[in-house]
Amino acid sequence: MRITFYILLLSTISLFGYNEQSYQILSFTQAEFLSKNTTRIPFKLVDHLIVIEAELLNKKGNFIIDTGSETLILNKKHFKGRTANTEMPKQTSGVIDFIENPLEKHLREFIIKDLVIQNTFSDVIDLSHIEISKKIHLLGIIGYDILKDYEIFIDMYLNQITLSKVDAKGEKLDHAIYLEKIIDSVNFKLKKHTIVLEATVNDEHLKFGLDTAAEYNQLNKKINKKALTQFFPKRRLQLTGASGKKIEVLAGKLYRVKLTDSIYFGPMQTILTNLNQMNNVFGTKLDGILGYEFFRQQRTIINYKKEKLYFVKNPLYRQ
Repeated sequence: MRITFYILLLSTISLFGYNEQSYQILSFTQAEFLSKNTTRIPFKLVDHLIVIEAELLNKKGNFIIDTGSETLILNKKHFKGRTANTEMPKQTSGVIDFIENPLEKHLREFIIKDLVIQNTFSDVIDLSHIEISKKIHLLGIIGYDILKDYEIFIDMYLNQITLSKVDAKGEKLDHAIYLEKIIDSVNFKLKKHTIVLEATVNDEHLKFGLDTAAEYNQLNKKINKKALTQFFPKRRLQLTGASGKKIEVLAGKLYRVKLTDSIYFGPMQTILTNLNQMNNVFGTKLDGILGYEFFRQQRTIINYKKEKLYFVKNPLYRQ
């Protein structure tokens, strides 16, 4: 049986924008305002995508949280835009395809409750095929440009995201905002907008990108054979990229993934694919992508400024 899912790992080559809108406000309609600098937002899982409800330009709908996307992306079906006035070519790159010349909007002011982000650029892309597949009213995708000025706590146990404003050094403006206990941490490298983690699989050192919108982990089929022995294939899946292009990939489970001696993972659903195009676009040399399966097992806090992940203690379950 073929199963279709979407890879939303997107990248944008920055260009000069233009000023089309005056004051545009994004409001998370279900957010809980904890303080001047901290907002907690409930999310729902649509298949394996983190989806929040929001309102923008008098339109209410859903946004996907995607650390693999550089910019705020708006669905062309619901928002109009125009090509930026520049001779430089612009591309938004998915894992398996290119989207030529996405339209662009420049939002002067982007507000999450009372947390203000100014001079926000957004790409305008046709995401209607994702709307149809996921059966949701999709307004867009929230990426790195919006998230980078916050510490982001992604909690799959409570199905909520906490955004807390940080200063230039990554220190939270609010203190003692987490009731949960932080039990561990690990450093990462920020390659453009991509979170790059050092990990081992079967004691082989590999580099993984971390992407909240990767519904399954991805493993480059050209990695070291010793690491590849820990991938156990089960079936074939149909993968659809950002422009709707489809390829068939091998899916199974990946074992023995470790970040450190104290941070490790159980078997994770993974697809075997070719990451060469993605690496060329991002300027990286990734051996794989960690997505939903990572966050499902670890309650994770992302701090872009410090280039650090923190891990929160999981609740104890009664037997």
